[in-house]
Amino acid sequence: MQSIIITGGAGFIGSHVVRLFVNKYPDYHIINLDKLTYAGNLANLKDIEDKPNYTFVKGDICDYELILELMKKHNVTGIIHLAAESHVDRSIKDPFTFARTNVMGTLSMLQAAKT
Repeated sequence: MQSIIITGGAGFIGSHVVRLFVNKYPDYHIINLDKLTYAGNLANLKDIEDKPNYTFVKGDICDYELILELMKKHNVTGIIHLAAESHVDRSIKDPFTFARTNVMGTLSMLQAAKT
């Protein structure tokens, strides 16, 4: 079975993408990687949480070792990267968190995919 990681899958847009993939592609294992910060809500995915081709992993995209572990363990063949800090008010209040997640987190995903 091929596996796809979808980052930010508990957010508003991400949960719709996760649900679409889980239901439309039952032969793919969909791994939802989300840190569950202010934007993540697992209640968005109650209807698919018990599907056999769905796995939720609470984790940070900046955790390179976690990403590598998931990719190896599940033989990941694809990544849909939706995780991001996006609220403008929060970006002004705490720009380092935004830079860490949006830049370093994306770099972590790219490096893991390259390995």
